[in-house]
Amino acid sequence: MPSQTGADAVPAATAALTAWSARHPELTTGRLAVAYSGGADSTALLLAAQTAFPGRVQALHIDHGLQPAAADFASHARTFCAQRGIALTVERVQAAHVQGESPEEAARHARYLALATLARQLGCGAVLLGQHAQDQAETLLLALSRGAGLAGLAGMPERFTRHGMVFGRPLLAMDAAELRAELRAPYVNDPTNTDTRYTRNRIRLHVLPALQQAFPQFADTFARSARHAAQAQALLDELAQADLSACGQPPRLAPLQALSRARQANLLRHWLRAEGSRAPSEAQLNECLDQIAACRTRGHHIALKVADGWVLRSGPALCFQHAAR
Repeated sequence: MPSQTGADAVPAATAALTAWSARHPELTTGRLAVAYSGGADSTALLLAAQTAFPGRVQALHIDHGLQPAAADFASHARTFCAQRGIALTVERVQAAHVQGESPEEAARHARYLALATLARQLGCGAVLLGQHAQDQAETLLLALSRGAGLAGLAGMPERFTRHGMVFGRPLLAMDAAELRAELRAPYVNDPTNTDTRYTRNRIRLHVLPALQQAFPQFADTFARSARHAAQAQALLDELAQADLSACGQPPRLAPLQALSRARQANLLRHWLRAEGSRAPSEAQLNECLDQIAACRTRGHHIALKVADGWVLRSGPALCFQHAAR
């Protein structure tokens, strides 16, 4: 069957992908994977990738099995890719969540792990994701609603590494309305996107329209604020890495106690993130800092529940133990 990709091409998405690949040329020399849900944004990205890198694109569809329509989404993905000559792999995942983790967070963790594993097995150098400027604004507002620090306010980076695989977001500066106005190819609508039980959906359906009316350039200005926060966070990460190198990894208590409380907190966040932990709550981090300050004898015991694991004392140092999944 002849490919339909050319007739479906989305020029703005293709231009955004081309610009992104120019910033990261080492990632686009071989095979590229695209996380393809079947929705509008991932459809536009998949078509842009096939236009820019014909014959080198691998679509990856992850079926979480969280809703009745999941099987229909997978069927649509198979038909769509077959008609356009795009290689597709469909993977079903089971996302069991631990205490303190929502089913959505568990599904997201399972999705990234599956995408990274499949991309590596299929010889892809990177996985492309379809988030756009409105998604970035939603992420920033969600972070604000949760009292996030700089790492949360930095929003989503256009390139990051997870589970040993590089992920990219070429459409992050694109306006969603512009993206979808150009899209002629069929796509699926996820019914859960209108479920206002989810905070992100309430932001999308109620907050963003009000912002658009009051501040039409909000997506651009929010993105600029996120970039400023990301730059500041990068400096904190550099400081944390230097402090962690001085304190040892895992961090030894004596040199850790010599740091200011703010630098201790910065180091602990960085260390826990490197250990694969979710971010600790403010209360958990403060309790950890209090215990570190009080730990002046060999017999002082530390065993604190932090994020999705435990911070423990192991002789002269701290260690992190993941909770069982």
